[in-house]
Amino acid sequence: MASLLRLVALIASTLVVLGFLAFASDQAGQGSKEQQAKVGQELGEPAPSATTERERERRHGEVREKIDDANDVLLAPFSGVIASHSLWVQRIVAGLLALITYGLGLLLLANFLPGRGQVTRDWRAAGS
Repeated sequence: MASLLRLVALIASTLVVLGFLAFASDQAGQGSKEQQAKVGQELGEPAPSATTERERERRHGEVREKIDDANDVLLAPFSGVIASHSLWVQRIVAGLLALITYGLGLLLLANFLPGRGQVTRDWRAAGS
């Protein structure tokens, strides 16, 4: 069970990081204010609306959209934590909280679970 939790923590953390890198890439590539006004700032929100989701699916490829969808699910509990007009602040705070919860939290939980029948012996008994 501990190994499964560690694997889930690794996958969740990887998806959060990949989602943030994809967001950062989109924001860096989005140079003109006209484009930003047309698409809307809502595209970068941690948990987008249905309309925004359809627009994002149209713009991104299949693999990228799968990463975005998984990232939306992982960040949804943290999307309303901070009230800021900056998409960067919203994404960074939600991402850090997700990494702490899924990465660190699940790893700590996995470490508290008992190991699989591990026998600990005294070092003096090992030679006999």
